[in-house]
Amino acid sequence: MTLITFTSDFGRSDHYVAQYKARILSEYSEAQVVDISHEIKAFNIAHLSYTIGSVFRDFPKGTIHLIGGNSQGTYLVAQIEEHLFVAPDNGVLSLISDQITQVYQLRTEKNPNKEIPAAVAKLAQGEKPENMGEPVAEFKQFMRRKSRATKKEISGHVIHIDHFGNLITNIDKVDFDILSRDRNYTIFFAREHVNNVQTSVDQVDPGDVFVMFTDGEQLMIGINQGSGSQLLGLEYDSPVTIQFED
Repeated sequence: MTLITFTSDFGRSDHYVAQYKARILSEYSEAQVVDISHEIKAFNIAHLSYTIGSVFRDFPKGTIHLIGGNSQGTYLVAQIEEHLFVAPDNGVLSLISDQITQVYQLRTEKNPNKEIPAAVAKLAQGEKPENMGEPVAEFKQFMRRKSRATKKEISGHVIHIDHFGNLITNIDKVDFDILSRDRNYTIFFAREHVNNVQTSVDQVDPGDVFVMFTDGEQLMIGINQGSGSQLLGLEYDSPVTIQFED
């Protein structure tokens, strides 16, 4: 059975999530739908893409990932790293991965909010994407903001603030491991600076700053049992810099 995930900015106070699921199940009663999140900030593509991009690879290959959001009626089905995505043509796919292949525009006529869940149900039952839409060479894309690395410095930014107020940056562990080998370093953010990276939060006392890498190998800054965002005064797009000594 093909697994379906569902992510949206629909929230939980209205009926929209249940309505989408009901329409999938009406077409395919054996469908298994797993919610990733429906608490995405409204119309926030950066939050949406970060959430899905952080977890979709943990699902089995062949999983169908439905993304609900503002699309002005245009939806795409695309192959990304052996997963299938059904998403609005709003640029979110380009921020999830740069390995996008076989993109089709789904055929919709009157009511996409009914037709898209029905299309997902058909895909889960084995229908081929090429039978459900027209191939497209161009679709909306954004450039992902990446950190910059030199021999002496890595400069990046906060790209996500999680539920606990932890700040995830676009500084990745690969660059850090290469540049920090046998070298001292200092990490600068807000008015703070630290000289070491922890492997777990409990290596610092409650109320103290920690810096560690996430499971996705991105540098994260936080405060043990506190909100790093509030207490450090950092927000989305705040700069973070690592300087290395010779």
